[in-house]
Amino acid sequence: MRVVTAEVSDVARYLQTMGTVTLEDKADEFRSIMTYLSRYRRIDGMARLLEVGTGIGWFPVLCEKNGILCKGIEISRQLVDYGKEVGRRHGIDPDIELGNIEETDIGENRYDVVVALSVFEHVEDWRKGIGRIFRALKPDGVFYFTSTNKFSLVSGEYNFPLYGWLPDRWRYALRTRRQGEDIMNLGIDFNQFRFPQLRRFFRKTGFRVIHDAVDMLATDGLAHPAPWKKLVLAVLKGVPPLKQLYLTFRTTTGFICIK
Repeated sequence: MRVVTAEVSDVARYLQTMGTVTLEDKADEFRSIMTYLSRYRRIDGMARLLEVGTGIGWFPVLCEKNGILCKGIEISRQLVDYGKEVGRRHGIDPDIELGNIEETDIGENRYDVVVALSVFEHVEDWRKGIGRIFRALKPDGVFYFTSTNKFSLVSGEYNFPLYGWLPDRWRYALRTRRQGEDIMNLGIDFNQFRFPQLRRFFRKTGFRVIHDAVDMLATDGLAHPAPWKKLVLAVLKGVPPLKQLYLTFRTTTGFICIK
């Protein structure tokens, strides 16, 4: 997707919703993400992280506050400026750069962890973007990916029944009619993913370990998991058709991939 330097209405809508969110509001989510990632890769002051699609900038700002090196890239100049302003309020100059994952130079063998949370649905050439992330990761580097799930009954992208099930052109027509033409410049979901589709591509790209959402839950390592949770996980892992059914209708796709 092209870098957007002009102001667009979808970013204004996004900031109306997210602009009231504080770092304190995100603190628990941040701790959860970092605790989770640390099970796959040591996260300390020497680790280098990259976030693709920084949004309001809370993740790189909280990384800096906690002594963790994190670079961010974001395609919207409005959001880059907003994220930097969030940092300044807390005495931090976050490393957030204007750019897109298809074209911005993110180097090779540079990062220990790359995070892309609810981003790749907006990336037109998503295969190229993931290939660049693979090359940018160090050996044993971790890629944490979440995005849309086509057959989910509800969608975080747009409040419309079975939204992800619609053909692309129907979704585009719906969104442009209700939100204006510039939704196609920034904000539209070009991609409604499926778990098998992503798993195949991650494997083809060269990731040696690929954990889907069920695998991730199974390795979550809760100290005292409730018996019913253990039972559900055991059933999902032990009965492949049930696992596939769960993944098909889950709200989002999610993967941890290790280079």
